[in-house]
Amino acid sequence: MAQQHLDPTDPTAGVVTGDALGAYLRAQATEFLRALRLHRETGGAGGSASARDRSGAGTGAGTRENGTQDSVDAARALRRSARRVSGSLHTFRPLLDADWSEEMRPELAWLSGTLGLEHSYEARLERLLLALHRLSGATGFPGQAMPVDAAANVPAPSGAHASPAPERGNLTVGAAKAGALLERQLTLARTRAHSTALQALGSSRFHAVADKVAVLASEVPLTPSAPATDLRSLSAAAEERLTDAIAALPLVTAGHPYNAEALVHGLSPDPSPHPQDGPWHQVRLLLRLHRYAQEVLHEGTAPVDVRLLAAGEALNRHRDASEAAAAAAQAARTPRIAPATAYALGVLHADQRHEVEAARFAFQQAWQKQTVSTP
Repeated sequence: MAQQHLDPTDPTAGVVTGDALGAYLRAQATEFLRALRLHRETGGAGGSASARDRSGAGTGAGTRENGTQDSVDAARALRRSARRVSGSLHTFRPLLDADWSEEMRPELAWLSGTLGLEHSYEARLERLLLALHRLSGATGFPGQAMPVDAAANVPAPSGAHASPAPERGNLTVGAAKAGALLERQLTLARTRAHSTALQALGSSRFHAVADKVAVLASEVPLTPSAPATDLRSLSAAAEERLTDAIAALPLVTAGHPYNAEALVHGLSPDPSPHPQDGPWHQVRLLLRLHRYAQEVLHEGTAPVDVRLLAAGEALNRHRDASEAAAAAAQAARTPRIAPATAYALGVLHADQRHEVEAARFAFQQAWQKQTVSTP
């Protein structure tokens, strides 16, 4: 399959120098500081959307929810800017002060990862509960237009009268208990992640990062040769790393509807990550670096590449499904759970591994299409 690469010798493409990198980093640093200010103005109020839905009743619920949403949006913007700065430092590191760059990158990665954990756990729980309801024949989701049993987070019995909403009787006992177990485990993990994020944002480590980003907003430590260096060769190298990693993926396996090896590994007592998933996660990171490099070349307004967009969405689904499958397998290893509960979790795990395979196939289909760009 032919790949499209930037040609650093193409005189019609226009030279993009280190000055563009400096402008991009300053813009991202400014966005970081703006998000930090918003986060502080909202008091850093946190909590997941599901938690707000369960506890937001009352006169001031709307105000609290708006403030919480602003804080969530601010944290997301912080992560977004941190990822872009860190990714640009990686791709264009020959044009930046080496000591400063190597010191900043791991700190930004720590911040982005810490701020993203709470959302990840919340999204994972929602994904697994939706899958449980789908697999057990229910059509709704707990908390949406139906009474909810807060302990199990499954639809509560609606009485003897017929109702279009799914009843708890539509769920097997194993699925209901599996949902309750997953909610307990993932809600606890989300709460701990929320506390960790708040502690991180109040730590001296974070303040040191924020101070360096504040300096970056006005002064980028470029090398003396950076203003005269064309960025396209470094961007092309990032694209080459991506295409090489994709070429090494087992795309043939992704064309099969069932991957028995993936299922067997997930249900084994070994809690280590699935060995098939690592290369795909790496491709997802390399695709993100490629996108960020394109943003730098186009001064933050890169044209929409439909193939990259579809491929990225497929890889995001792959990551979400693989992590959800791992969470189901971990819950199934809980000591002394009922056989029906373990069975439901095993079915849930298999379902999510099927989703993994479907995402791999979707990526394969998207990547093999010609790039289509719109202005």
